Amino acid sequence: MTVHFAGAGPGAADLLTLRTARLLAEADVVLYPGTYLDTEVLGHCRADARLVDTQRLDLEAITSVMVEAHEAGQDVVRLTSGDPSLYSALHEQGRRLDAAGVPWDVTPGVPAYAAAAALVGRELTVPLVAQSVVLTRTRARSTAMPEGESLAAFAATGATLVLHLAITRTRDLMAEVAPHYGAGCPVVVVHRATQPGEVVLHGTVATIADRVEEAGLRQAAVILVGPALAGAALDGESWLYSDGRTRT
Repeated sequence: MTVHFAGAGPGAADLLTLRTARLLAEADVVLYPGTYLDTEVLGHCRADARLVDTQRLDLEAITSVMVEAHEAGQDVVRLTSGDPSLYSALHEQGRRLDAAGVPWDVTPGVPAYAAAAALVGRELTVPLVAQSVVLTRTRARSTAMPEGESLAAFAATGATLVLHLAITRTRDLMAEVAPHYGAGCPVVVVHRATQPGEVVLHGTVATIADRVEEAGLRQAAVILVGPALAGAALDGESWLYSDGRTRT
């Protein structure tokens, strides 16, 4: 039997990949992050599947459920919010499963930042404006950031910033990026993208903290920062589709 790590996407039950939906329909045991997931996603599961909410479990307890299920000959799906390649603890869990001799694989999902950009109709890489996207987080009551990965260093590039796990520090973070982007730079905050409690806030580096605090957001949100978010106000055009490009 195999443990399948699968991205649950941003939360909507119809934004799973076909493969993840199939895995859920076949799984004996499903572990899911109740803090971030719309429970309608679990509607893809078998009626007799064992469902385990991991929001109050540590890694050892989560691993124990997966190992025990494997030893009992049961197929397991370990759902992660968004995509397993970002902030999913895939590395830590995979290492423990390797040590226990349990096989596992990964199925990607729609990342939260992509869902957030889709909701506001923005491309994060606009020609001549921003051609890079930085996915990062900041430290509060969490794991230390590696040396050299400071927010100021990323902001200095002018790339579109996507800040995860940072909503409670919005005011401090905007003060940190202001010298690089300016007070008027567009900012979008999306809370629970595609879920029933979805909240979308538009503002600038100077104003977004007030909007976040007024809305009372404390978790499950991404912050997008950068000039590419200005949308229709921009006139950058790609050379790939330019009528001046020779096509053979």
